[in-house]
Amino acid sequence: MKKRKMRDYGISIGTLETGEMNSISDVKGVTVGHCTLNNGDMKTGVTAILPHQGNVFKEKVLGASYVINGFGKTMGTIQIDELGTIETPIILTSTLSVGVCSNALIQYMLNENPEIGRTTGTVNPLVCECNDMLLNDIRAGYIKEKHVFQAIKNATQFFEEGSVGAGTGMVCFGLKGGIGSSSRLIKMNDATYTIGVLVLSNFGQMKDFRLNGKLIGHELCQFVPTSPSKEDKGSIIIIVATDLPVTERQLKRIIKRSTIGLSRTGSYFGNGSGDFIIGFTTENKQPHFPTGSLQTLKTIHESEIDHAFIAVADATEEAIINSMLLSKTTTGRNNQTVYSLADYINHFL
Repeated sequence: MKKRKMRDYGISIGTLETGEMNSISDVKGVTVGHCTLNNGDMKTGVTAILPHQGNVFKEKVLGASYVINGFGKTMGTIQIDELGTIETPIILTSTLSVGVCSNALIQYMLNENPEIGRTTGTVNPLVCECNDMLLNDIRAGYIKEKHVFQAIKNATQFFEEGSVGAGTGMVCFGLKGGIGSSSRLIKMNDATYTIGVLVLSNFGQMKDFRLNGKLIGHELCQFVPTSPSKEDKGSIIIIVATDLPVTERQLKRIIKRSTIGLSRTGSYFGNGSGDFIIGFTTENKQPHFPTGSLQTLKTIHESEIDHAFIAVADATEEAIINSMLLSKTTTGRNNQTVYSLADYINHFL
């Protein structure tokens, strides 16, 4: 049976139009790839987001990060905040695999850029994680460097969502979580721009879950044959991409509004939850090497930024719901089963 996204059930969030694919890859040049490891107690993987199809080290994108709750092990955000640029693909994975993924991403960048560490400086790998230990034997070290290379190689405009890649072992609101995406179009100054969001969802308690403004969590607890967690010990990684001409300061203001969409689903950013947002714009690329002339940036006027605030909030909320609907009921470590929202959504339509 074909997996269905939120809009296939007749549910829509907000009034803005989505992009053609309703995904982060509606932003031209952005691609996503997975490497999925799914066998018995092995429920994990790697997801790679490529900001554009050129050399990201030589043509950096303006970037920003925002920490909602810092119970996490994300690597590379300090330099983003200092320099305002992203110079590698963004890798999503399991918590204890940040190190191996960082090594692999560094090696990938060295292979692509022989000048790194020779005639120019080093490189800032960007790796984000969520804890998949409920379904995955996280101590087993399943993820190897080759899996990062595979995820990058698999990157395409058309990518799978749900229980794939880094999302293979994730749990969201006591139901199956994973990879989800959505996009919004905004019209400004006689032009149309895109804001795309991709999430790795792994947070929340079932009783708190809200679907398009309706608190259905308590009812879900009556349907789902599992005992929901008593604590929110998960995480979410939110990746925001846009082609909107903004500075890194404006970009940070925009990505902060992802928290609105996150909270609408029922999250309260729990003590044990690592909640991180990373965003970039493909419009104002920055050359690694000096060009001998002044750099110029095109930016929107600050009074127009509310359009982007609304778009990112709505796209984040929808991406989270998509991550749950497109994830399959999964049995993993210690024969623990986590059920899909798709198995129960018809009760609430």
